[in-house]
Parts: sequence; structure tokens; C-alpha cells
Amino acid sequence: MKIAQIFALASALVLSSVALAEGGGDRTFEKMMVANDLAMEKYVAKEGKIEPVVSSDAKDETDEM
Repeated sequence: MKIAQIFALASALVLSSVALAEGGGDRTFEKMMVANDLAMEKYVAKEGKIEPVVSSDAKDETDEM
């Protein structure tokens, strides 16, 4: 019985470390942002409008403290 409890604890620790592994969410977010940028470029080309400027992109880096 004691071995089964130790095995269950070890399994839980291994599974939790795999579940909390870093990087998967970052890759998914990057894919989402690339797809969004591509969709915006296609929209701008289709509509013939100028590309929208995001305020954070327009800031001059020298303004930061």
C-alpha cells in the first residue's frame, strides 16, 4: 500500500510539471499574432485604406524613462 501511495505521488508530480511546462502558450500566442497581422494586411490591401497605426508602435523610444 505504501508503494502505491509513493507511486501516485510521483506520478502526480511528474504530470504537474509536464502540464505547467513553459513555451506552448507562447507559441500559440505568436501564431495568433502572425495570423492577425496577415489578416490585417489582406484587409488593408482589399479596402485600399492606409494601415492602422497602434499607439504603442507610434511612440518614440526616446520618450520612455
